[in-house]
Amino acid sequence: MFELADPIETNRLILRPFVLGDLDDLHAIQSLPEVTRFLYWGVRSRDEVRTVLSQRLTMTTLKEEGDVLALAVARMDTGRLIGDVNLRWLSREHQQAEFGFVFHPSEHGQGFATEAAAAVLDLAFGPAGMHRVIGRTDARNAASAAVMRKLGMRLEAHFVENEIFKGEWGEEIVYATLDREWQSVDRGK
Repeated sequence: MFELADPIETNRLILRPFVLGDLDDLHAIQSLPEVTRFLYWGVRSRDEVRTVLSQRLTMTTLKEEGDVLALAVARMDTGRLIGDVNLRWLSREHQQAEFGFVFHPSEHGQGFATEAAAAVLDLAFGPAGMHRVIGRTDARNAASAAVMRKLGMRLEAHFVENEIFKGEWGEEIVYATLDREWQSVDRGK
């Protein structure tokens, strides 16, 4: 079991549990077509985001398989929510998890996704005790794939036309890393 005791601070970011006051910033992210283009859900209304936020308020522990740790990502200099990261516990027996990240387009290209994702991988392979973490994305999502490569993750699979995604055949790529691989990645520490 893992429970986030304190917010995680990186050089420029704070990763913390969601709070009710995140509604406006979360809606500003989830209401954009360019954000939802490669996600399983579409543009969300304010009421839909309110429902999502109420769910995320409770996603602060990994107690059993299937649980998700959902963290708001805020800029340290402004305190403003700019995205979110999550860690889903896939298997207790095999100590596996999946992580994901979503950021407001105005924050793209500044290394925030890589910084936040690295913090989540540190958490996964540290106190959460995972052995392997995967990340999946639509094959057309070059930015997310680039983040995973920057993290030192290896491409494990490219599924061609593996599912109907938003009305058309989609392709999915899967990146992964093991705890020992993550520990050997030079992250400038």
